[in-house]
Amino acid sequence: MSNVKTRKLFGTDGIRGVAGKAPLDATTIYATGLAIGHSLRRTSAEPRVILGRDTRESSPWIAATLAAGLREAGAAVESAGIVPTPAVAFLARQHKFHAGVVISASHNPWHDNGIKLFGGDGFKLPDDVELAIEDEILHHASVATVPDPTTLPAVTDSALLHADYVDFLISCVPGLRLNQLHIVADCANGAAAAIAPELFKRLGGDVTLLNIAPDGHNINDHCGALHPEWVAAEVMKRGANLGLTFDGDADRCMLTGAQNNIINGDAILLMAARDLKERVLLTGNVVVATTMSNMGLEAALKRSGIRMLRAPVGDRYVLEQMQQHHAALGGEQSGHILFPHLATTGDGLLTALVVLDLIARSGKSVEDLTADLKVFPQVIVNVKVREKKPLTEIPAVAKAIRAAEDELADTGRVVIRYSGTEALARVMIEAESGSAMQRHAESIAAAIRKELGV
Repeated sequence: MSNVKTRKLFGTDGIRGVAGKAPLDATTIYATGLAIGHSLRRTSAEPRVILGRDTRESSPWIAATLAAGLREAGAAVESAGIVPTPAVAFLARQHKFHAGVVISASHNPWHDNGIKLFGGDGFKLPDDVELAIEDEILHHASVATVPDPTTLPAVTDSALLHADYVDFLISCVPGLRLNQLHIVADCANGAAAAIAPELFKRLGGDVTLLNIAPDGHNINDHCGALHPEWVAAEVMKRGANLGLTFDGDADRCMLTGAQNNIINGDAILLMAARDLKERVLLTGNVVVATTMSNMGLEAALKRSGIRMLRAPVGDRYVLEQMQQHHAALGGEQSGHILFPHLATTGDGLLTALVVLDLIARSGKSVEDLTADLKVFPQVIVNVKVREKKPLTEIPAVAKAIRAAEDELADTGRVVIRYSGTEALARVMIEAESGSAMQRHAESIAAAIRKELGV
């Protein structure tokens, strides 16, 4: 984790920013292609790279600029077109590409974009590899002659790669049919919109797909995994059994039940952990969550004889701890769930299918499967910041945090961190007492706002 603080371009999930502005200006994007290509040429004379992108207006020109840099460095480039981030991870591994690159800013608004990297094994690159590539990007950006993005040809997409990914998803849940369920799925006008229609058509059932008409600007716009209340209302209105909602690049999934109830990643982890344990697939009876997961999940898992470990926020850090403990399940409250026996990275569509398969096999609803999950009151306050100075070095902020920790002690948790992808400080308080939770959250947020606020 210490390396993250020294990064100039990469955050916890690739390079991200406003499209057209540093670090997502044409110069840096082209230099990124050069750096990736040169890095791959050290181990392969003819490296092959697969690209994928989401539905943002800027994604095509970013893909074309990146591809130009890759080709200039001697790499061959193929494009899967608009696909979920985990599809690129799968396809890189399945078709023996040397690397996979995704153009996406995940859950961010349309004007943002990003570049995510995968190795040929389908895993996100380790910190030290990203840092080495970052150094090379900065070098190339200072010396390279960058082509005008408007003059570059668009990358050619392959529909066959879409079909391979759908086949893979269905293979993960053999025999699953959705004939007895009415499902509402919100595709966030993002990458899931390119895959979900064919996927759910093949699985049968009564599936209503919403937000599947991306226009370059409406990705994540008051829909998707960051707004599960929207699909929850649709489920109630339509009398459906279950709601599914994905983020812009479809690497996470949130659920909603039939009674306007939201089922987040913690509840998904609980359901999946118990199912894996029952089938003797939960190695070591351990699950890896993050510092943001609710204390109620930890208590419910403990009642089932399952130990919960906490990793820093970010799926790469969850995966690192899973690998250390040989864990078969891990994930985040945000709905980013890792099933290493099935895939190398979090996959929202795969998560949805795993839950639907569990419902089909058990004959129970998601409400039944999570009935004993008693969630501690939790609040998250986001504070826009102008810089990410260590919070322990700011006396007023440190004092407010200590006051919260001292009062809550064993009856709550205090987690303060910077977002890895946005200029935000996140203040999370969890406590048995709702009033104490709100009071301390506002106190800490106010101190951060005063010292570092925009």
